[in-house]
Amino acid sequence: MNHLSPKSPLASLVSEGTNSRVESLDNLSMDSFWLEVENIKQSSEAEQEECSLADVKTQEEGEAEADWLQDAGLSDLLGDRASENENIVLLSTLTKTQAPRPAAVRRRLDTYSRSRRRKNKHPVRDVRDIFGVVNSEDTAAEKKESCPDQLWHNLRTSNVQRKTQDYSCTVRNPGKEEVFNMDVAYSEQAAVLLKGSFLSESRKLKDGNALTKFKIPKGRLGVTKVGDLSAQDMKKILTLALIELTALCDILGFDLKRNKAAKLKTTEKRLFGVPLNTLLENDQKLLPNTKVPLLLQALLSCLEKRGLETEGILRVSGSQTRIKSLEQKLERDFYTGLFRWDEVHQNDVSGLLKRFIRELPAPLLTAEYLPAFAAVQNIPDLKQRLQALNLLILILPEPNRNTLKALLEFLSKVVARENNNKMNLWNVSTVMAPNLFMHKGLPNKIPEGKEKQLAEGAADVVRMMIHYQDLLWTVSSFLVAQVRRLNESNSKRYQFCDKRIRNLLRKIHADKDKVEKNQAEPSKIVKVHTSLLLKDSLEVHLNNATRVADVLRQFQKNLCQNGWNIVNTVSLLKCNNSIECTNLLLYEVGGNIGEHCLDPDTYLLDLYHVNPHAEWIIKQNPSYPRVF
Repeated sequence: MNHLSPKSPLASLVSEGTNSRVESLDNLSMDSFWLEVENIKQSSEAEQEECSLADVKTQEEGEAEADWLQDAGLSDLLGDRASENENIVLLSTLTKTQAPRPAAVRRRLDTYSRSRRRKNKHPVRDVRDIFGVVNSEDTAAEKKESCPDQLWHNLRTSNVQRKTQDYSCTVRNPGKEEVFNMDVAYSEQAAVLLKGSFLSESRKLKDGNALTKFKIPKGRLGVTKVGDLSAQDMKKILTLALIELTALCDILGFDLKRNKAAKLKTTEKRLFGVPLNTLLENDQKLLPNTKVPLLLQALLSCLEKRGLETEGILRVSGSQTRIKSLEQKLERDFYTGLFRWDEVHQNDVSGLLKRFIRELPAPLLTAEYLPAFAAVQNIPDLKQRLQALNLLILILPEPNRNTLKALLEFLSKVVARENNNKMNLWNVSTVMAPNLFMHKGLPNKIPEGKEKQLAEGAADVVRMMIHYQDLLWTVSSFLVAQVRRLNESNSKRYQFCDKRIRNLLRKIHADKDKVEKNQAEPSKIVKVHTSLLLKDSLEVHLNNATRVADVLRQFQKNLCQNGWNIVNTVSLLKCNNSIECTNLLLYEVGGNIGEHCLDPDTYLLDLYHVNPHAEWIIKQNPSYPRVF
């Protein structure tokens, strides 16, 4: 699972950091982990299946490179499947550290080309056709800039220089809240650290409230959570997050490999061992807009009602015979509503929950990126580990991401009742790690002597996902800004060919923008649409202090007091005939964004200047109380 080169200077640094973390973990019991592994083995032996910590099969030469170029939006380099303009538009939005420099892309293309020639297929296009010719000086400078060994050598050198100059580096204080910067690309932040401006941290692993606290500073445009953007924009986020993760890994000095799982036989079951996509398709026929499998929702709901206070919940295993019998009953009776949850013991329900996760045909963290999740433990700095996890979460397919979020939210509730159930954060992490990182479709054995290190590392990654899930499910503002630029660049591609018409339209838009700019400073009057709630629009006077929450309160006040022409507010009314403002959301639609659910603390005049051609629409919260 560790893709660090053993000869890399980073590998030695990682080894030092990992070893110190492992030593500190000796004080934290791993008994729950190995007990869970034994339970999984006993369960799988009955079905003649093998499980091990996932160390998946690496793709054949050329496959990983082709997949990366495809997912990164550079498929045109592989053939004629996309337009050259689309690649150029994407590249124009990238930061300096994200931009796939010609030499970096050429390495992937060279590997892909060699594999194609061996298979007697047509060669791919030359990267110079897309990026142009790079002179030798630029190439030499680029190699010097991008060489991980040289970067880490510079880090060590700068560290020595600081000592000789009697400078001291800042030590991370676990009791102090730190800023988690999402305005600047993570790869750019890592590049700064490599120049010597780094923050050291205690390698002693802590539990619960003693873990380092991070705060995401809210800018004028607020914070964007996963689920706030449209599906079309989230696809762009996935592409940009993959490029950013690759850039971050390149700077940190380890290779991000894409892997594939062994093919599994199809199952005739309807619940256990069924792909997430298939489960959701079936569930959505019964309950439209379902984002998390109904079975998982039922399991979690049952445990939340009767299992959160149970001592040893998740750790204490139920009867394997009963669990297997309950699985068969669920397959038969779940969709008919005849299954009696109140008759099932809590430990058996937790066993069904873990079995559901393990029985998925592909790992919940996906076969492609499961080793990358496991390798996060090898990044020396905690903040960079969280940055990598944040990007990996964004790369996950939507069904996997939503399912994982529902699971982690439940696990947080278990930890919150530690005083009663005796399950602290580390206990929960060690129990759940084997269920997330072991899979019957990935049967490769663990390297001898690495069992303890991989087990503790997997548990530590689960612990980070549970404790920092609010941070990890946030879309970085620099990625949102890149999506806006990408949408703006795409819209500019559809222009008239006649120069006279184009120049006339340019002059009209320039004059219009000039008038709007003069009127917009320092205030602006806009209309907010109210969707199906009201027939009339809400006129809002914007100034530098106007936030989304202010507009929603104004709408609530007018709706209740002024007797507007109401279309559909029945579901909004509370028992006292008042309307709760948190049940309303303001969306930014169109312009340089698809659809964006706005943070209540977003300053609307700033947003207007960023996207003046968007419409603002008030809608009822579709998932109140909001989960994702």
